[in-house]
Amino acid sequence: MPYYRVVGEVPRKRHVQFRRPDGGLYAEELMGEEGFSSDSSLLYHRHLPTAIVKAEAVTPTAGARLEPNLPLSPRHFRTQELSSAGDLVTGRMLLAGNGDVRLSYAVSDRPSELYRNSMGDECVYVQRGTVRFESTYGVIEAGEGDYVVIPTGTIHRWVPDGQVSVLAIEAGGHIRPPRRYLSQHGQFLEHAPYCERDLRAPAEPFVVEGEEVPVLVRTRGGLTRLVYRNHPFDVVGWDGCLYPFAFNINDFEPIVKKTHAPPPVHQTFEGPGFVVCSFCPRPLDYHPEAIPIPYNHHNVDSDEFMFYAGGDYSARKGSGIDVGSVSLHPAGFTHGPQPGAVEAVIEAVGRGVTTTSEMAVMVDTFRPLDLGPAALSCEDPAYAWTWAR
Repeated sequence: MPYYRVVGEVPRKRHVQFRRPDGGLYAEELMGEEGFSSDSSLLYHRHLPTAIVKAEAVTPTAGARLEPNLPLSPRHFRTQELSSAGDLVTGRMLLAGNGDVRLSYAVSDRPSELYRNSMGDECVYVQRGTVRFESTYGVIEAGEGDYVVIPTGTIHRWVPDGQVSVLAIEAGGHIRPPRRYLSQHGQFLEHAPYCERDLRAPAEPFVVEGEEVPVLVRTRGGLTRLVYRNHPFDVVGWDGCLYPFAFNINDFEPIVKKTHAPPPVHQTFEGPGFVVCSFCPRPLDYHPEAIPIPYNHHNVDSDEFMFYAGGDYSARKGSGIDVGSVSLHPAGFTHGPQPGAVEAVIEAVGRGVTTTSEMAVMVDTFRPLDLGPAALSCEDPAYAWTWAR
């Protein structure tokens, strides 16, 4: 993260004696990235964070197999047709993925168990509903339009308030703001479309009592359930630059040109082998002869995964795309507006329309995306041919 935070009680110096009211020592836990040569935070536990009393392997649920996108084709998946059988962790339905990232959809109204992803960071986009994110760092209240970014190794759980639907982006490494938005020292620059004030992080410790508490842990070797002697939510304070945070898509400040701007202006985060972009309501391109929707384009190095979260998609009318849809446009395929969309939007501008209301989350990957079973179960088989109608 770009800036340092202190939450709760911490001693004046790191790695010195810090004692509980009863005279015993708080237990330090240093959470650090890249072999402790990058961002880190130092957490102070009431109990030993190393004390486990049981470990058991967990058999993964069926239906997580990926298949190549063959024959190569643009795809349309209707996530609104999917129903989840689990919580916001175990109920994730795999849409697409590769060695860098996995993209899943989940709908649930039940609390998740405690969970730690030790394979990489996660970015969970809340499409609908409100949910309480609880972690060793504290609590974040999240709602519609929030991205919740969770560092690798963070023990956490999700507690929905009613039914919640999310898009889960699971990285094989770390998710960060784009480098071009930051100074050499990590501060957001003035040209960035969001800044530190837009980020929400835990503001106070969250302490829970408990013994023999299970935590589901995902590693590259598979799933394990560790049972901790004491509840891991026992942190009285922490400081550092590594912590979960939320950012709402409505706080993204779109960059507008006279003519249509390419997708990099919408970039919000970057991960290893992929980027995350936010398409938000914004003024239409204002050159008097502009065509204010995307031109036909071919991103020769990327697959484009677009989750349509809200608003109106004038460029896609006639394609079947609607709120809750996912389009996948693979490298090797040129895509763009549906037939007739260009003329329709020019006419709309002539009638005085000056803004677009679309809201979407896009993940561009630099390696091909394979298809998950959930996507194949809700695919619109006619989508690929809609440009030829």
